[in-house]
Amino acid sequence: MSKSKQLSQTQQEEILSILKLRFEKDKKRHTGITWEDVEARLEKNPDKLWSLHEMERTGGEPDIIGFDSKTGEYIFCDCSPESPKGRRSVCYDREGLESRKEFKPENNAVDMATEMGIELLTEEQYGKLQQLGDFDLKSTSWLKTPAEIRKEGDALWGNKRHNRVYIYYNGAQSYYPSRGFRGLLKI
Repeated sequence: MSKSKQLSQTQQEEILSILKLRFEKDKKRHTGITWEDVEARLEKNPDKLWSLHEMERTGGEPDIIGFDSKTGEYIFCDCSPESPKGRRSVCYDREGLESRKEFKPENNAVDMATEMGIELLTEEQYGKLQQLGDFDLKSTSWLKTPAEIRKEGDALWGNKRHNRVYIYYNGAQSYYPSRGFRGLLKI
């Protein structure tokens, strides 16, 4: 069952309004970037606007966290205080999900991110996000896992405790009510 990846005019206006308010509220996340430039880019990329809408709809509270001067892309990331509620209780990937014998969750982080048109954060990106604030103080987030770790059956996840960022591993088939994933989108 394929979902339409086009927003109505009303939905476009709503998400742009939400993003603009968040942009103005948290300027420390994106110094040197103007909303007018971002808005112009978003209006030229309706598929990316749809992805941002999905990030918002699932509780991610996306905001700009940087600009890649090499590619000329704005970098959006889920900035909700905790791992997005609409993306929790999921295994890491399809292989992990299919390896469960019982009590399978409905989905997995990798497939959900792909469907939304976003990427899971790497360890490095997660660490940079944590420099912008305190995230995942009560929850945890799956992270993009290097192939050599995933080959062993595990997947990475992170959180912040005691004013430190921690990266751990679990079996990719595991899932918890407080573990979701954060997404990254370049526009």
